[in-house]
Amino acid sequence: MPVLKFYTNKLLLSALVLFMTSFGLPVLASSEVQSSDGATIYVSIYSNVYSGPKKVPFQLAAMLSIRNTDPKYPITVLKADYYDNNGRMIERYIEKHIELGPLTSTYFYVKEYDERGGPGANFIVKWCSANKVNKPIIEGIMLGLTSGQGLSFICPGQPIKEHGSRNPVK
Repeated sequence: MPVLKFYTNKLLLSALVLFMTSFGLPVLASSEVQSSDGATIYVSIYSNVYSGPKKVPFQLAAMLSIRNTDPKYPITVLKADYYDNNGRMIERYIEKHIELGPLTSTYFYVKEYDERGGPGANFIVKWCSANKVNKPIIEGIMLGLTSGQGLSFICPGQPIKEHGSRNPVK
C-alpha cells in the first residue's frame, strides 16, 4: 500500500501543478520584494476583440491603472502614451509629470466607442523615483458590456527597459 499511496500523491501533485501552470498561475510565489528606481513599461490594451466565424468586433472600454506600491516613497509618472495597432502614437495622456505618493494610484480611461487603437493597442508608461522603491503595479483593465453579455480581463504591464531616476528616458 505505501507504494500506491506515494504514486497517488505524486499523481495528485502533478495534476495540481499542470492545472496551475495551464492557467498562468505561479506554482511557487517569490517572497522577495523587487525594487527599482525607474522603468519603461509596455501595457497591452484591447479596444476590441473578435468573436465567431465572422469575426464580429466586441468593443471594449479600457483603463490603464498605475499603482505606487511603496509604503514610504513617491514615484513620478513621466509618460503614459497610447499607441495603435500599427505602433503609431494616438495620444499623450500626461502633459506634466505626475507624482504618486506612497500607496496612491492614478488611472487613464479609453472609452468603449474609441476604436482608434484596435486590438493591438498599447500604452508605454515611464516612471522613476529618487529612491529604490517597490515596483509599481501597472496594468490594463478591459471591460465590455453589450446586450446582457459581459467580458472583462486584465493585462499586466511588461518592463521593457530599466532606467532609474538618474537617467529617465524623455
